[in-house]
Amino acid sequence: MIRRLDELFIPDGDDARRWAEEELSDPRYADARPNWFDLVARDIGRFLADLFTSDNGADVGPAALIVVTVVIIAALIAALIIWGRPRDARAVRRARSDLLGERDDRSAARLRAEAERSARAGDWDSATILRFRALARGLLERDLIDPAPGATAQAIAREAAAVFPAEGGPVRSAATAFDDVRYLQHPSDAERYRELATTDDRLSTLRPEAVPA
Repeated sequence: MIRRLDELFIPDGDDARRWAEEELSDPRYADARPNWFDLVARDIGRFLADLFTSDNGADVGPAALIVVTVVIIAALIAALIIWGRPRDARAVRRARSDLLGERDDRSAARLRAEAERSARAGDWDSATILRFRALARGLLERDLIDPAPGATAQAIAREAAAVFPAEGGPVRSAATAFDDVRYLQHPSDAERYRELATTDDRLSTLRPEAVPA
C-alpha cells in the first residue's frame, strides 16, 4: 500500500537518539565486541604489516626486522601460556546460566544454602539435587571444569575427577545420587545427602596441583 509522504512519521532528535540507544543495547552487539586479546593481536598485526613495508624495511634492515618479529611472537606465546586465550563473552554467560541441562544462574553459595534449608525440612530429594548443583557450580566458579552445554552429572564428575584424581570415587557417587533422584525418581535420605555434602565441602577447599587445559 502506498502511503502519502505527509503521513510518514519522521522522528525528532530525541526519538532518534532513544531508538539508536535501544538498538545498540541488544546483547548481540556486546557479543561481537572484541576483547583485549583481540585488540592487542590486531595492533601487533598492523605494526608488523607497517614494519615490513618497503619504506620501513629499507630503513630498519632485515636483521632488525627478524629480531623484532621473533620478540613479538615470543611475547604472544608467553602470554598465551600464562593467561590463556580470554573466554568469549557468550561462553562465560553460558557457563553461568546453563547448569546440568537447565538454565540456572544461582551461585554455589546460594545453592548450598537452599540445599541446607531443604535438608532441615527433611526434603532429602530436593536437598540432594540442589547440593550437587552447588558442587558443579562451585567448580565452574573456580574455572576448574569447562563442561559442554547440557553436560550430564556424570560428565561433570569425570571432569572433576581429572582435576582431583583422589576424589574420583566420591564425586562419581555424588553424580549417581543426583541422577537417581532427578531422573530415576529414587528417593534420597539423610545419609546420602550428608555424604554428598561432605564431598562438596571437601572439594571446595581443595587446590589442584595442575589444572588440565
